Amino acid sequence: MRNLCVIPARMGSSRFPGKPLEKLLGLELVLHVYMRCVSTASLDHTVIATCDAEIRDACENHGANVVMTRDDHPGAVDRTAEAVTLVGDDLADDGLVLMVQGDEVLVAPDMIDPVVAAFSNTDAPVVNLASPILDPTMQDDTNVVKVARALDDRALFFSRAPIPSRARTPISDMLQQTGVIGFSKTFLSIFLKLERTPLEIIEGIDMLRTLEHGYAIKIVTSGRPTIGVDTPEELQAAEVILRSDPLTNEYLRP
Repeated sequence: MRNLCVIPARMGSSRFPGKPLEKLLGLELVLHVYMRCVSTASLDHTVIATCDAEIRDACENHGANVVMTRDDHPGAVDRTAEAVTLVGDDLADDGLVLMVQGDEVLVAPDMIDPVVAAFSNTDAPVVNLASPILDPTMQDDTNVVKVARALDDRALFFSRAPIPSRARTPISDMLQQTGVIGFSKTFLSIFLKLERTPLEIIEGIDMLRTLEHGYAIKIVTSGRPTIGVDTPEELQAAEVILRSDPLTNEYLRP
């Protein structure tokens, strides 16, 4: 196995409790994410990692691969790491663990494939998908994590504030960090042993721990926006987009 895709999901979201099982077009949110990942030819194996029996039952009823994890993980990366210990025996130490957050409902093969390809062509231990921010109101939304990158596409900084600054230019192109993050299997274990860092704590962004400890993150950009569903309003907006998406029609087809 060259790579493993893990979709962490739990019912106890602080901003939108129960959202993995909220339905869009009749299918649960987390299952949309799963179906879009298993439609990606570059992924060898995809599994949903959860601590909730409700999620397990709903997903297994649709034939999805599910692994049960502990219920005391502080974050999605920790849950992903446990899933790797449970199902990743065939994955080489330098193999790719692709974490796709269970609310990244618009993720698609043409977003995932470049992340997989970039992982094979970089010495950075982490590859993170970013998408353009087209809605100006999202630039000031602290729920939206922005990323600034260097000329070689390595991440310079993540922030909940608008970056780069608009102090000198009225309009600035901004990129949103998405919940599609690839780790080498070895680095995923290293990451969990790293001490939390000052900027990580201030911003509430765990990938800053990687940068602050001196490890590189390669940024891969999507040509279109994504939605990580954190509110009922975002759920409705995502449903509108999914309705006209050809990929949705393929996996919802009876």
